[in-house]
Amino acid sequence: MDESTQAGTAGIQRGLPVAIHAQISGSIRGRIASGEWPAHYRLKSEPELAAELGVSRGTLRRALTTLIEEGLLRQIRGKGTFVTSTTIEPAIAQKLSTLSEDFANQGVVTSTTVLECRLIDPPKPVSALLEVPPGGKVLELVRLRSTEQGPVVLLYNYVRTDFAPGIEGVDFAEASLFGTLEGAYGLKIATARRTFSAEAADGDVAGLLHLDPGSPVQYLEQVTYLADDRPVEYSDVWIHSGRLRVTSLLSRR
Repeated sequence: MDESTQAGTAGIQRGLPVAIHAQISGSIRGRIASGEWPAHYRLKSEPELAAELGVSRGTLRRALTTLIEEGLLRQIRGKGTFVTSTTIEPAIAQKLSTLSEDFANQGVVTSTTVLECRLIDPPKPVSALLEVPPGGKVLELVRLRSTEQGPVVLLYNYVRTDFAPGIEGVDFAEASLFGTLEGAYGLKIATARRTFSAEAADGDVAGLLHLDPGSPVQYLEQVTYLADDRPVEYSDVWIHSGRLRVTSLLSRR
C-alpha cells in the first residue's frame, strides 16, 4: 500500500516530521481520552483498521504495540484488541445469570416496573461498545425491580435491534430480557464482561431506589456477547446495597 497517497484520507499527514505510526497512536490516544472509545471498546480487526487509516498492517501494528506497552490497549487471543479500563478489575462473579434468574432461584418474590421501553439513537459510548451499525437504533429498556422491602435494583439496558427487530413491543414487566433474546429470537448468549464499583447515589438513582442523595450503591456495568462474539447488550445497573448483596461462589481451578 502506498502510504504517501493513502494516509491523508485518514487525517494522517505524511509531510509532518512525525512518523506515521506515532500519528496513529496519537490519534487513538485522543479517541480514548475523549471517550469516543470507552473502556472495553473492541477495535476493528487489523486489516479493517489498516484499510480505514490507509496504512500498512505493519505500520498499524507498530502503533498498537506502543499503546499496548503504555497500558491503553490489550489484546486477547481469539477475541481482538480492547481499550483497557483505568481501574483494577478482579475476575469475580463469573456466573452469567440475570438478576431475575438469581431471584427466582433463591425464591425471592419481585415485581418489575418498566419506566422506559423505546427505540433511540444510541449514546456514543453505547454505540461504540455494541458496535452499532451506522444509523442503527437500540432498545433503551429502563426497569425498577422491587421486593416487599421496596425497590432494590435500577436497570438500564441497551439492546441492538438489528438482532432483535420488534423487541420494543415485548412486555418486560413480565418477560425477562435474556429469555426473550434467547427464546423469541433464537440468539445464543455466551459471555459477558462485568465491572463492579461502589458509587454514591444521586439524581434519579437516589430517588427511584428511595435513598438519600449520596448514599452508597453497588454499580454494575455489563457488555453481553453472543456465541459468535458479537456484542448484543449493554447495561448499567444500580443495586440498593442495604437491601441486596452480590455474592459469588468461586472455585480455584
